[in-house]
Amino acid sequence: MVYESSYETGRKPFKPDLQRGKWEKPTDFIFACCGLALKLDIFVISYWLYFDMGLFGILPYYFYMAIYMVPLLVIHSFMGQFSSSGFISAFRLSPFFKGMGYISIFLSVAALLFYAIFAVVPLVYIFHSLRPTLPWSCEAMANMKNVTTMCNANQSDADIINSLADNSSEVMVEYVEAHIPSVLFFKQHFQTNVTSMMIEEESITMSWTLAGLSIIVWGAIAGIFKYCSDPATFGKLLRYMILTTLGIMLLCLVRFLFLPGALDGLLHYVKPHRDGMVGGTFTMVLVVLQAFGSGWGSVMSLASFNDFKANIMGYSWVIAFGQTLAYILFGMVTFILQHYFQSITVRTYDLFVEANWVLYLSSASAMAEMEFANLWTILYYSMLLIASLVVIITQIFTVLTSLFDEFETLRAQKERTTFIFIGLLAFFSFPFCTNHGFLAFSAVSVDSLITYSVMHFMLILAVLWIYGRERFQRDIEFMLGQPFASWKIFILRFIAPLFLLYSLLVGLWMAIMEHIYQSTPLMFISFILVILPILFIPGYGVYITYENTGTFCNRLRRACRPTDWYPVEMENRQQYEETLGNSDLTHQLYEVTEEEVN
Repeated sequence: MVYESSYETGRKPFKPDLQRGKWEKPTDFIFACCGLALKLDIFVISYWLYFDMGLFGILPYYFYMAIYMVPLLVIHSFMGQFSSSGFISAFRLSPFFKGMGYISIFLSVAALLFYAIFAVVPLVYIFHSLRPTLPWSCEAMANMKNVTTMCNANQSDADIINSLADNSSEVMVEYVEAHIPSVLFFKQHFQTNVTSMMIEEESITMSWTLAGLSIIVWGAIAGIFKYCSDPATFGKLLRYMILTTLGIMLLCLVRFLFLPGALDGLLHYVKPHRDGMVGGTFTMVLVVLQAFGSGWGSVMSLASFNDFKANIMGYSWVIAFGQTLAYILFGMVTFILQHYFQSITVRTYDLFVEANWVLYLSSASAMAEMEFANLWTILYYSMLLIASLVVIITQIFTVLTSLFDEFETLRAQKERTTFIFIGLLAFFSFPFCTNHGFLAFSAVSVDSLITYSVMHFMLILAVLWIYGRERFQRDIEFMLGQPFASWKIFILRFIAPLFLLYSLLVGLWMAIMEHIYQSTPLMFISFILVILPILFIPGYGVYITYENTGTFCNRLRRACRPTDWYPVEMENRQQYEETLGNSDLTHQLYEVTEEEVN
């Protein structure tokens, strides 16, 4: 045997699951990875990411995409497809870094706990859209006399105030906030002061409506995994859900073009702006990191269901452009809605729009004045609901896949493990149905960007430095059956880390600014999400090192050396062994000394 097995290291051997299945169609992998872009919290925190920069502000995204997003997608896909394993077992390539797989589980669970709210909010508006009169329409808000909204802001009053201000420098003009009815409607679920700028300013309040709808969401998710747990069926379901989401989005986008100010918003979106280009250079480096899912290792697990010879090079480019399409479509809708509210703003009145939640909260008021308002509201929020479910079930699928691949005892109890896992997620997601938990996710999302940058650094270190560029190049060429240019490896080893360092610094700045306005408990949560994962990965490596025997250097060599690293299918495995037997590659980490053998 020309590679080291677990028996030689004293660790439990890896036993592949030969019944784990594959995608029904090769394109299912592409759809699943493109679906990761529907992680719409990136638009909810758009006040950080400057999505008002427009279409040309996204241009730097394509540069970052070519420099390090697509190459990193190739590495993730390679590890999953070559090993036919999830993001824990795939680190058989270098067990010292296996802690990255466990941290990916941790990050995925943390994201799933708060992301359920993105499916709950659409349900709130869908259910209330079944009523004859929309509760956030101007007709329904007529009784709210003590709050200035976009419905009762009077132009003549504004003219009087303007006149007073123009004719007398001594008159103090008090500007009034005109609120969005659909935002006020949502705040009422927390029994809070609806005119408060931020709903977390109040004491902690549970919304039992959101909690009840959360149970419905998790119940639907459990039903999906009851009937669509195998890769073939799950991939088909994802394919239809993503196509449905994009179809409804395009339909709504066409309808939104007829809103007042919509064409101005669209023109502003496609018009070049120097500030937009500068903002894009600053923020798109972080948006690129969203391509890998909430838990960082999603692409790795999804690729494990590909055929061994699948062309991950071409797939990675298609995925990158597919995700860009999703960003552009949702960005256009955001621009159109924001300019709609600007177009109906009366002078003097400062129209308050929840811009960072415009896709979810403010948009309902825009549709309330349409013809067939109930129908458009149901369609629009159904699209958001499906998009959220795509992200949630994909993340759960990758987590369960990785657990079943790594822990053989769980394979015999897949259904039971799945429902227990979903039940625990449902229970621990209830704190996010409070007013404080509802908005806490913004800080969590920003903090995770720091961890993603560090983990990609470590991935490059593990694959291209510890495992070695020659071995990586040999393995990927063997898997794809085509050359893999050395200049691509050069970019991954030396250029991509520079941009990852830049993204790390930007993420740190954003996290610091975000936590200025957050509470101490949230600081503690951020410490758990950022500092502990970064410390756990080398800590696990040290643990693996000291499980071996010999001197420290020999233990370290064994901890970093690939173990049971081979294709799962017997035919591919035999061909790989022949390739290794004919290889003369050497590396100091793989030399077995006489002391180790003894």
